[in-house]
Amino acid sequence: MAKARLFRLWLALGSVFMILLIIVYWDNVGTAHFYLHTSLSRPHLPDPLPTPGPEEGKDFMSDVDEFLDKLLSSGLKQSDPSRKKTEEPPLLASSKPVLSNMEESVRGYDWSPHDTKQNPNQDRLQAERRRVLRDFCANSSFVFPTKERSFDDIPNYELNHLIVDDRHGIIYCYVPKVACTNWKRVMIVLSESLLDQGMPYREPLDIPREHVHNSSTHLTFNKFWRRYGKFSRHLMKIKLKKYTKFLFVRDPFVRLISAFRSKFELENEEFYQKFAIPMLKMYSNLTSLPTSVSDAFSAGLKVSFTNFIQYLLDPHTERLAPFNEHWRQVYRLCHPCQIDYDFVGKLETLDEDAAQLLRLLKVDQLLHFPPSYRNRTASSWEEDWFARIPLAWRQQLYKLYEADFVLFGYPKPENLLRD
Repeated sequence: MAKARLFRLWLALGSVFMILLIIVYWDNVGTAHFYLHTSLSRPHLPDPLPTPGPEEGKDFMSDVDEFLDKLLSSGLKQSDPSRKKTEEPPLLASSKPVLSNMEESVRGYDWSPHDTKQNPNQDRLQAERRRVLRDFCANSSFVFPTKERSFDDIPNYELNHLIVDDRHGIIYCYVPKVACTNWKRVMIVLSESLLDQGMPYREPLDIPREHVHNSSTHLTFNKFWRRYGKFSRHLMKIKLKKYTKFLFVRDPFVRLISAFRSKFELENEEFYQKFAIPMLKMYSNLTSLPTSVSDAFSAGLKVSFTNFIQYLLDPHTERLAPFNEHWRQVYRLCHPCQIDYDFVGKLETLDEDAAQLLRLLKVDQLLHFPPSYRNRTASSWEEDWFARIPLAWRQQLYKLYEADFVLFGYPKPENLLRD
């Protein structure tokens, strides 16, 4: 009898200890705001959670699921900005970042004000984009790599583009060359993940570019395993169910042109060493190349757009390493058939979509999306850029990016794919 009581006592203490561990654990997840540290301190890394035995694993996971689901709902309810009684502080003005003339020309920034009044057709347009995406994901006759796998089948390292803001219940999948710098800035302001002299940034454009693209600045899904161990996928699924998920896309061929201009028409040491040198050796038959990008540019040695297309179509390219994120297909970055996105924005309608999204997220009183990125790499340029690309290559390139065209409702560029 005494042994049975002792066993029950240890069982009860163990249960209490487990609940305390989950609460401490959730402090790092951040959703329920059980802050055991101040908002200005760096979160500590928790010890790994104990692993349940096989005979109790199923019941344990269902209990955790129910507990975290309730916790997540209550946490988001408490953090809803629309429920705050106090007014938010006024928005602070910021200045235009300093850019070189060449960067201004290639990147195409536009700092002029834009009218972002709500368009009554925006909701209908957004519903249509999501419908097209869902329909083609469900269409068994439309096939592309990785389409049929489940979310659990996605390798952890492929979830590195999903940025999480637990304070407002938002998940953003960033796509390079689709205004991702400014959307990352918005996520930093909302999540308060970066401090300036001890205080969180309040104005997106105040955040230096080098911090925006530093991976340590953002909480992304691929970091969950290191933080939360075997609970990581479970937590991801709960967040995907509860949070508002969005991404922004762009005409796939125009995005490729933009990536080429940004990474190979500007002096970029990293991309010169990693990509330009191999391309010039492989596709321009050059054996002796300058050791630095500045010397190469001075000598007139640059990767051509034709070299770049050859590189993308070369079957050996991805045998060595996956495509760089700047030209990797959106379906491989954001997994739109495994994740049901609540909002699909487009660069072609950036101003309207950004304003609509911030209203949807109920954060439009907290911040404004930074001044628009003028799409200087326009779709009307495609014929000029592809003029020297053989027809067969253009057709192969379309097949390579066809899923992005179809899933996100971009018309097939027939004028480039026929004589």
